[in-house]
Amino acid sequence: MGLVGYLSLTAWDGLGSPSFVGARNWERLLGDPVMHQAMGLSVALTTLSWLVQTPISLLLGVWASGPQRNRAILSAIFFVPLLLSTAAIAILWRALLQPDFGPLGRLGAFPDLLGGSTTAFLVIVFVTAWQFIPLHTLLYQGGARQIPVSLYQAAEIDGASRFGAFWHITLPQLRNTITTSSVLMVVGTLTYFETVLILTGGGPGTATTIVPYLMYESGFEGWEMGYASAVACTLVVVATAVSLAMVRFTGFGAMRSTREGM
Repeated sequence: MGLVGYLSLTAWDGLGSPSFVGARNWERLLGDPVMHQAMGLSVALTTLSWLVQTPISLLLGVWASGPQRNRAILSAIFFVPLLLSTAAIAILWRALLQPDFGPLGRLGAFPDLLGGSTTAFLVIVFVTAWQFIPLHTLLYQGGARQIPVSLYQAAEIDGASRFGAFWHITLPQLRNTITTSSVLMVVGTLTYFETVLILTGGGPGTATTIVPYLMYESGFEGWEMGYASAVACTLVVVATAVSLAMVRFTGFGAMRSTREGM
């Protein structure tokens, strides 16, 4: 990180010797409309990913922790995306969504989802969710299994409904798990890169050019390693600040046991 911070103060094409230029890269970054758009897209991707993945992962995790029939088999099938590499998943979905030669396109008229600005961005949100919901489901499954059964038995005796037990017992007991999952989700999405590179290439135009892709594009396509380093430092600062803020304001840092006093 120290080296990247130094490189952000230089002009370097990756081949010769870096030349010190001071704050020129940072001045450019602050006034770069592409960077502003990329940061906005990264924030939008992170927000949508959290809104989509969190409730689905939570509900699936609580369900997977129960004694339902065929639960283990269905859970194993559902967790398959977690075993695949990000590159393989991006290639798979790019082939599926190809409007002319893809399997879905052969079934009939199929829109080019990757050709539209809005639809391409939503595809990134969907593919990200499809890949990582199983991971967060595992977190919630483990957390739900730690909740004492006696709490639900007491709630049942008091006449609580299934929704009431979920709202007043399950959710409060999973608050630390929710924070852990959210931090992993937010930081992971802010640094997400491979799917955008393979699936959309930042396009159409700059519709899916998020900050990590802009960093790659600036450094390894534009050969502006100094500017790419400034983008990288910005990404690290933002991701760290967001994660620390989440831990601070959710009270997760205190790490009080949800089973204290039992």
